[in-house]
Amino acid sequence: MAVRAVRGAVQLERDDAEHMRERVGELLTAILERNGLAPDDLISVWFTATPDLHSDFPAAAARALGITDVPLICAQELTVAGAMERVVRVLAHVETGLAKADVAHVYLGAAAALRKDIAQ
Repeated sequence: MAVRAVRGAVQLERDDAEHMRERVGELLTAILERNGLAPDDLISVWFTATPDLHSDFPAAAARALGITDVPLICAQELTVAGAMERVVRVLAHVETGLAKADVAHVYLGAAAALRKDIAQ
């Protein structure tokens, strides 16, 4: 097994706690499924949210999925003029047998425009 980093992002339609839990939960589920991972494979997960999102912690979505024994942390994304709004980003550290080139980074919806070079 190796330690790998998996990236992902999702743009929310609105700043609403339930909507955030749904969309971030969808993102985390897609990251796990596309990489053949289980919650036990997670080492830690970093979440960032753009400054216009403040209704809840993105990590609450992980807890709602039953990811309860993994260190999670949330931070605020930099305020950059012209940056996409209402975006939650994820950086998950995982144990996996995947080669770096085989890791599927997941960018859902409009957030796919953020990293066309690695979005799958």
